[in-house]
Amino acid sequence: MSTSSSCQSSTLKIGIIGFGPFAQFLAKTMIKQGHTLRATSRSDHSQLCQDLGISYFRNAITFLEADNDVILICTSILSLPEVLKSMPLHGLKRQTLFADVLSVKEYPRDLLLKVLPEESDILCTHPMFGPESAKDGWKDLAFVYDKGCRMLEMSCEEHDKMAARSQFLTHTIGRVLSEMEIKSTPISTKGFESLVQLKEVTVKDSFDLFSGLFLCNRFAKEELKNLEISFEKVKLKLLDMMNVRQDINDSNL
Repeated sequence: MSTSSSCQSSTLKIGIIGFGPFAQFLAKTMIKQGHTLRATSRSDHSQLCQDLGISYFRNAITFLEADNDVILICTSILSLPEVLKSMPLHGLKRQTLFADVLSVKEYPRDLLLKVLPEESDILCTHPMFGPESAKDGWKDLAFVYDKGCRMLEMSCEEHDKMAARSQFLTHTIGRVLSEMEIKSTPISTKGFESLVQLKEVTVKDSFDLFSGLFLCNRFAKEELKNLEISFEKVKLKLLDMMNVRQDINDSNL
């Protein structure tokens, strides 16, 4: 089983597993590029697919028999094992490239290597953008699909290390700010407005995604601990300054 594949034609027959908001976002661009799309999902998206010109399959067997060049996995991180288990993957009629777009990489890679037929190809990807951050287009954004994006090759382990320090940390801080219920004020600085925007963008993603970033990335726990330690260090510095100031005030009495 290899971890890359190439296609001879300029347009592809792409099957999408999981048709939530992110898959819909990707599908709209793929349609514009001329690809033929098919989709299946645990939720019923038949009407939306009909509106977009996408063939929707309620039955996993007929979906897998639909002669897809590529099967794009767009499930949530936590639901991936159950979804894969429900699909008769060894009944595939042809060699197929499976690409996932999940926000962690070692976890889906290891699952796919276990359940896919030996002749299948695997491409592990992570678009470092979404419907909100790429609403004006994908150009120059990091991903391994769209022509015009920055192509970044790295191991799944290296990706997860970086993602724990960047994406997971960003989501964690955004969730903390949400718990604090911060809002714009008449005297907000640009820095504070950036924090408000971070909170708003973060909470648009599901808590299921946030949980997956933590539970399915073995490096996330360390980064959460680093965040806690760093917060305590800053807190102690402030308390030390408060004590110094109190000592100075006391000495002036």
